[in-house]
Amino acid sequence: MEPEEGTPLWRLQKLPAELGLQLLHKIIDGICGRTYPLYQNYQNVWDSTEWMHVLEDITKFFKAAVGKNLSDEEISQQLNQLNSSHQEAIMKCLKSRKDEIKQALLEEIVDISSAQLQDFDWQLKLALSSDKIATLQMPLLNLHLDVKENGEVKPYSVEMSKEELQNLINSLEAANKTVPLCELLQLGDEMSLCRNIHQYAAFFIEKFWL
Repeated sequence: MEPEEGTPLWRLQKLPAELGLQLLHKIIDGICGRTYPLYQNYQNVWDSTEWMHVLEDITKFFKAAVGKNLSDEEISQQLNQLNSSHQEAIMKCLKSRKDEIKQALLEEIVDISSAQLQDFDWQLKLALSSDKIATLQMPLLNLHLDVKENGEVKPYSVEMSKEELQNLINSLEAANKTVPLCELLQLGDEMSLCRNIHQYAAFFIEKFWL
């Protein structure tokens, strides 16, 4: 049975089964910071556009399977339209290199977290008018952030309405759900400061807008 277009890794079906394991291991090498497989070795299977999709799809699949800690059953359900040889190769790669992929994902998070929030300040003001409306009387929050990037502290300022502030709170609440992983990466101080901003933002809405 040919997999339907759009199902996970459906393009992999074009690859001869005996080449599957080698390709998958090379892609995992790329995820782990080494060299990705070369198109010239697979140009008889896919055109250049398909090749880019193959790399992207398989990379995303491995990252999602490990990052979400999917069970063998959940993974198999996503692969049930591939032939058994490709399914077996994927499961074999995941079992043998799961720890490597997990470490690569953790390193990505550390890189993303390299910009650290050092301090913040705020000021509330009242917008009285605009070009279109004579009288607004709309409270606006000026939020000032000091962010350390590559050893240098850079100032950032943003002005937010009530709706924009609520969006910030929602984003911070989502970030707080990653606390166990951040603790694992010893990022507790940064997340603590993030939670402080979350608490202050909620205070702004409760005090000045409700």
